[in-house]
Amino acid sequence: MPNLTGEYSIELTVLNVSTSARWYADVLDLVIRRETRDEYGHLAHVVLGHASGLTLGLVEHEVSTASEFDERRVGLDHLEFIVPCVEDVHAWAERLDELGIHHSGVKDFDYAAGVMVTFRDPDNIQLEFYALKPATRS
Repeated sequence: MPNLTGEYSIELTVLNVSTSARWYADVLDLVIRRETRDEYGHLAHVVLGHASGLTLGLVEHEVSTASEFDERRVGLDHLEFIVPCVEDVHAWAERLDELGIHHSGVKDFDYAAGVMVTFRDPDNIQLEFYALKPATRS
């Protein structure tokens, strides 16, 4: 079986890479690691990083259908950030409130193994902070 490093990088297509880079940096406390411009000097790709090891790339393509994200289409459904404990989900909900970002509130369903708070980025990509409930940890 081929190996994986355990590191991960996520690349998202966005409508405006500058707007999205600022938004993700502010919300997730990411730092810009690299910016790439196209042959005309237009910012086309930004790589952001977090101390946790998360690398997030944002790409603005020259040709776009200019529509916001819809998880009902084939492709990405949502992007989930796993946090250590339920209290962290509540802390993230408070952080989203501080930033004025609309969210679902913390959801704790009887049938689910964890709790979550969902929200959307500037391109309507659904994001989620998620933690397992204490009784379900193994």
